[in-house]
Amino acid sequence: MNQSERRAFLPNFCAIRMVFAVVVSAELLAIVLTLGAFPPVGQFWAELSLRSLYIQWVALSVSALYCGLRGPLGRLSHGLAGSFAWTLILLVTAAVFFAAEALGLRSAAAVLPALLHHLAIAGIVGAMLLRYLYEQHRERQRELAESQARLQALQARIRPHFLFNSMNTIASLTRVDPDLAEQVVEDLSDLFRATLSDAAELSTLEREFELARGYLRIESQRLGERLGVHWDIEGVPDDARLPALLLQPLLENAVYHGIEPATAGGEVTISGRCRDGVISLAVRNTLPEDAQRSHRSGNQMAQQNVRERLDAAFAERAGMVVGQVEGCYQVRLHFPVIDR
Repeated sequence: MNQSERRAFLPNFCAIRMVFAVVVSAELLAIVLTLGAFPPVGQFWAELSLRSLYIQWVALSVSALYCGLRGPLGRLSHGLAGSFAWTLILLVTAAVFFAAEALGLRSAAAVLPALLHHLAIAGIVGAMLLRYLYEQHRERQRELAESQARLQALQARIRPHFLFNSMNTIASLTRVDPDLAEQVVEDLSDLFRATLSDAAELSTLEREFELARGYLRIESQRLGERLGVHWDIEGVPDDARLPALLLQPLLENAVYHGIEPATAGGEVTISGRCRDGVISLAVRNTLPEDAQRSHRSGNQMAQQNVRERLDAAFAERAGMVVGQVEGCYQVRLHFPVIDR
């Protein structure tokens, strides 16, 4: 999204839904003005028809101008854009008035008072409409800022115990295997670099798989052979886009709740499929014996983190399913393949 699109407060009048809203609103205004004029019962429908035609001409003509001038209007400040948009409403109203005059569709009232009357109505209604659109724009901007701040916080949420364990692992490796300690430091720095990235920017599956492998390498230095990892991601497009650090919280959950409490350890499986433009990713982990299971908290928090970020990026086109499959705990995500 460029700067002009972010700043413009007028909505997209080229969109079909917006045109439909304009038509309906204009018709409601025509009904209100006709009722306010108190016409005789026999003439109500005739007057409503003329007012509807007149107001729809104005509304659709203004909408067409807003659509065509969307780019230039978006580059103006809010004050200038609003003033220009309001002036367009008055000019179009005057043009439609004289067109109706030329076609003989207007009553026999004096031209100047009638024109001023129409301009006054158009000016008041137009000012109210533009003010409403401006307030809607401000509310959307506030919601966007709050959403991005919330997503940034969600993205940056890595359990402190993982950081402490990683630092202890690095400290122990520096004495026996400096090269391996350096690799762990690089993997850890990659993870935290990802947490500091812009939450509004989407990552790629290739990058997410790299971060996931780095995280699992760090944990394997601590858990050793207790942590088994199996990848099954052939055929998944590496350039598919998704929120950054989407897999890492699920893998952290799998290790924290499934592998660590088990005396003999366990296995984490990461699988992926792509079908009909929809990518499905699953993180599955073995479960410890009942006697070895802990009551650690945080599982639901991490899943809610992932669910909210999926919803923010893809809305109803994405989802997450949690449950047990073949005696293992599994979290499955699905989201659409989108263009860059």
